[in-house]
Amino acid sequence: MELIGPDHPRYDELRRPALPQYGHVRPAVIAHCSTTDDVVEALSYARAHDLPVAARSGGHCFAGHSSTTGLLLELSGLSGLSVVDRKATIGAGARLADVYRGLHEFGLTIPAGCGPTVGIAGLTLGGGLGLLGRKYGLTCDRLVAATVVLADGRVVECDEEQEPELFWALRGAGGGQFGVLTSLVFAAVPSPAATRFTLTWPRARAADVIDAWQTWAPDAPDDITASLAVTADEARIFGATLTAEDFGPLGRLGGELCVRSGLSWPALKRSFSDEDVPDDRIIYSKSEFFAAPLPRDTIAQLLAAGCELSFTPMGGAYNHVPPDATAFAHRTERFLLEHAAPDHDAVRRSWSIAHPHASGHLYPNFPDPDLTDPAAYHGANHPRLLAVKNTYDPHWFFRQPLGAAR
Repeated sequence: MELIGPDHPRYDELRRPALPQYGHVRPAVIAHCSTTDDVVEALSYARAHDLPVAARSGGHCFAGHSSTTGLLLELSGLSGLSVVDRKATIGAGARLADVYRGLHEFGLTIPAGCGPTVGIAGLTLGGGLGLLGRKYGLTCDRLVAATVVLADGRVVECDEEQEPELFWALRGAGGGQFGVLTSLVFAAVPSPAATRFTLTWPRARAADVIDAWQTWAPDAPDDITASLAVTADEARIFGATLTAEDFGPLGRLGGELCVRSGLSWPALKRSFSDEDVPDDRIIYSKSEFFAAPLPRDTIAQLLAAGCELSFTPMGGAYNHVPPDATAFAHRTERFLLEHAAPDHDAVRRSWSIAHPHASGHLYPNFPDPDLTDPAAYHGANHPRLLAVKNTYDPHWFFRQPLGAAR
């Protein structure tokens, strides 16, 4: 383990999270970890100096939970990847772009997101939505084992047989709750060739597009994931399909169609996000799950509010799992709606328009700094998660609310 203080030449590089709104947060010390033993040593240091701890694999936490003024566990040195019998063992500090490239060498992948610098550990702990999710489920649904360092320094291996309650909680409760993951084992799936598609309309057609999308995309065949973004200029449906393109009622709305067929899975993921272009804009966001379509008059009010809107379909394999089978409780939702803008007040106004029609549940990987009831992340699973917390971290050393950190 290397302890890095404010005078170290790498301090600013390592302390800076992916989201610029938390770039001002300065940890007292950074523990740059490359092994499980390093994490044990770092937690011992934090206990001895009474420092709060935040673990970081990617630094994309919307609520800043992967930043701290105490000890920052910087896990990028834990980024190894190996495969045996289609079981992929991945270090907790690995980023998605490297995970996709590494697994593709074995003809494999896992269902996960598109952000190339998102950390695999945080994504998995909060659930993990992605382009293969409607076919294969959440990222956490493919998790079969994990290595965890507990607050008291004990290292535990957990799966369905060993420490089963902890393993249940790791699949969807969010990061920063029970311990520090150092290694994750996934049941990988075949790395497919896929077709990327984009359907675009002028913003003036956005109400019709939203109306059609929300009644079709959550029920589309599991091989297709079609998300929807509404910006100041356009409404855009985009995603990937493993079979033929079939856009249901959306096809009757016209729109400009762009298709790229036969992409390898890493190439398709790269096409959705540029790894080399930094984005220093400060964007605020709020989101909720919805179990039923939005009324047409609410859609009109949302469009008038002026935020960018992002709709992510659920359904498919996401909803084939019982809500209490893992800590991720949101197995009956139809879609996730995110409101985003540079103005936090505008985001709140837009969110308040849709909120009366929402389920009241939040995606743990999109934590909301305004939230006062963390049970909204976990639904009926919250009491069981509190019991797991009190078993594995009885003194609440990891002080995050039962939300998310990545």
